[in-house]
Amino acid sequence: MINNDHIFMKIGCDNMSNLIFYGCDTVELAKKYGTPLYVMSEDYIVDRLKEIREDFLEKYDNTMAVYASKAFLTKEMARIIKREGLGMDVVSGGELYTAMEVDFPMDRVVFHGNNKLVDEIEMAIKNNVGRIVVDNIRELDIIEDIASKYGKRVNILFRVSPGVDAHTHKYIQTGQVDSKFGIPLDDDAIRTAVKKAMNCKHIDLKGFHFHIGSQIHENESYILAVRKMVELMKELKEDIGFITKEFNTGGGYGIQYKGDENRKNLAFYTDAIMNTLEDECNRHSVQRPFVIIEPGRWIVGEAGITLYTIGTIKEIPGTRTYVSVDGGMTDNPRPSLYQAKYDAVVANKYGEEPVKKVTVAGKCCESGDILIWDLEVPEIEPGDILAVLSTGAYNYSMASNYNRIPKPAVVMVSRGKDRLIVKRETYEDILRNEL
Repeated sequence: MINNDHIFMKIGCDNMSNLIFYGCDTVELAKKYGTPLYVMSEDYIVDRLKEIREDFLEKYDNTMAVYASKAFLTKEMARIIKREGLGMDVVSGGELYTAMEVDFPMDRVVFHGNNKLVDEIEMAIKNNVGRIVVDNIRELDIIEDIASKYGKRVNILFRVSPGVDAHTHKYIQTGQVDSKFGIPLDDDAIRTAVKKAMNCKHIDLKGFHFHIGSQIHENESYILAVRKMVELMKELKEDIGFITKEFNTGGGYGIQYKGDENRKNLAFYTDAIMNTLEDECNRHSVQRPFVIIEPGRWIVGEAGITLYTIGTIKEIPGTRTYVSVDGGMTDNPRPSLYQAKYDAVVANKYGEEPVKKVTVAGKCCESGDILIWDLEVPEIEPGDILAVLSTGAYNYSMASNYNRIPKPAVVMVSRGKDRLIVKRETYEDILRNEL
C-alpha cells in the first residue's frame, strides 16, 4: 500500500471507498469530466510556492525564484505563478505567448533554449523579457542585431555546461560535458563568449546559468557545480575584469513518484547551494552575486494525478495480466521515453487490499505503451477508475495526438471544489489546421 504520510497526505477515502484528492471525489470527477483526466491541486502548488518564499526568498537576500514552466503550463497556471509573486522560465515562443496572454510581468521572465528561433528572440526582446539565457555564441549576434533594431539593451546570462554528471537518468542529465546545452567550462569557449558580449553595445552580460539535470535527489552535484562556477567567476574577474552580477543555478529538484522515493524540502538543495556559494565567494574574494533558482517539477509534480477508465483485462496464465486503460503514452510518454515509474490506485476501490499484480497498458498501437509494470491492485473489472499519482509534471506538457487520440481535459481542484482549466480536445480540434 502507498505511504500516505508524505506526498499523499491530502488523499483519503470516503464512506464509499472512493479516492479523495484535495477534498474532491475522484470517481465523481471522472463521471463529470470523463477520462483520461488530468487533475491538478492548486492547494499543493500554493504550498510549494509558499515554501519557496519562506525558505529561499525571505531567507536569503538578493535572490529570485522562477517557475520552470515547461513542467506544466496553462493560462491558469501562469495566473497562479503571477499571483504568488514568482517569475517564469520559458523556452519557446509558445510559452512566452502564454505568459503574455495573462499579462505576466515580463521583467520576471527568463527565456531559455538551445536553438531559439530568430522570431522567438525578436518576440522576447520586443516584449522586454527580463533575461535571455544564451546557449551559444551564435545567439549573441542575433540578439545584438534585434536589440539594435528596437533601440534596446538586453540582459543576458550565459548557460555554462559545468561538467557535472548528476545522479539521474541519462536522458535528463544536462550538465555533463557531452551535452547539447551550454558552453563548455573546460576550454576557452566561455572566455571568448564573455569577451564578445562585453563588446556588444546592446547586450548587458549579467552572469551565468547552469542546469545539471532533472529529478535529482542529492545535493552533492549542485555543490560541485557551484564550486566550479565560482572558480570561473574568479578567473574571469582576474583575467578580463568581468564581474559576475547574477548566477542562475537552475532547478532539477526531485519528487516522489514511487513509495521508495522521498521529495526533499527545498532547503535541502538551496541551503547547500547558498552556503557553498557564500563560502566559495569569500574564499576567492569575489562578491556573492544575485541568485536565481528554477524549480518546476518540484512545484507541480506531486500536485497532479491522472484518472483513467479500465477497459480490457487480458490474463496470460502463468505469465502476466494486462489491464488496458483509455489513455497511455499520448497523455504520459515518460515511461516509454525513459522508463519512468509511477504508483497508482484503483480510485473506486481505494483502501481495499491488493490481491494481484497487473501491468497497466495504454491504448496506443505500440508494444511499448506500458504505463506501469507489476502494479498491486484489488479485484478489478472493466469500468473501474485508475488514478496514476504524481503526474503533474511533464504529462500534460508532453501530451501528443499519436493515433489521432484527443488530449485530455485538465481540472484544477482546491478545497473540495473543482474547475475546468483546459477543455478536452475533440476530433475536430485535431483536424482544425488541416486543408
